[in-house]
Amino acid sequence: MIKGIIIRGVGGNYYVDIGNKVVECRARGLFRLKNIKPLVGDKVLIRITEEDEDAGYIEEVLERTNEIKRPSIANVEQLIVIFAVRSPDPDYLLLDKLLIAAELNHINPIICFNKFDLAEEGQEEDILNIYKNTAYKIIFTSKYNKESIKELKTILRDKLNVFSGPSGVGKSSLLNALQPDFYLQTGEISEKLRRGRHTTRHAEIYKFSFGGYAVDTPGFSSFQLEGIDEYELRMYYPEINKYGESCKFLDCLHYKEPGCSVKEALKDDLISNIRYNNYQRLLEEIKRNKPY
Repeated sequence: MIKGIIIRGVGGNYYVDIGNKVVECRARGLFRLKNIKPLVGDKVLIRITEEDEDAGYIEEVLERTNEIKRPSIANVEQLIVIFAVRSPDPDYLLLDKLLIAAELNHINPIICFNKFDLAEEGQEEDILNIYKNTAYKIIFTSKYNKESIKELKTILRDKLNVFSGPSGVGKSSLLNALQPDFYLQTGEISEKLRRGRHTTRHAEIYKFSFGGYAVDTPGFSSFQLEGIDEYELRMYYPEINKYGESCKFLDCLHYKEPGCSVKEALKDDLISNIRYNNYQRLLEEIKRNKPY
């Protein structure tokens, strides 16, 4: 059997990249009996038919490292969270939500501030200061700066990457800078795989020539903070979790409680006001939506 990765699935057909080509596959009936649905991003073992070397059957779905529900993708390794330094200005609350969504789904987040050619003097330092004591990987990119594109390629290489961020941040230009024929290739592949039958929008992944994959999918930015209660939120803010260990009360929410070491760290400029204010806003949102 041959190992591959599902790059697209629609109408019961699964398109599996086996390295040198894409094979159109059907899933064995036993998957339906076992209530297993192959997903885009799944690593699978396939058997090619004797009649057609471009067709085959999925014999086995290998164990997943994670599974995103909306959109349905498996084995995502990195979430590239893209915001512009200017035009539009960064929405730091949305950025925090995406970082939390990555952690919830066991995905490594990379923060990418694009359009760095538009940055004002000192802006890079100001942005880095927001994420002090978080250990998040932060990069600054511009389609005009070859070194920044080279750095991003190194981060993306040999991994399954989801790109996410609001409109207008230059995501398309960045992808084209990474691989100039990216959208030309993806358009051709999509047309070939649709074969005139499928028009519904589905998650789809594309291969970079330098190694690794990009996920082209709508909706990732609409992730909500589902399944987090008010006492868990602090776990998704590394710097708040770190300095909260010294709080007077073990169940301190770092909100209005006395003896809060997070408030002290905030005064000592060890935690960013922007991040702490976002934490408070999300905490209030969780409390507001709490079922009674």
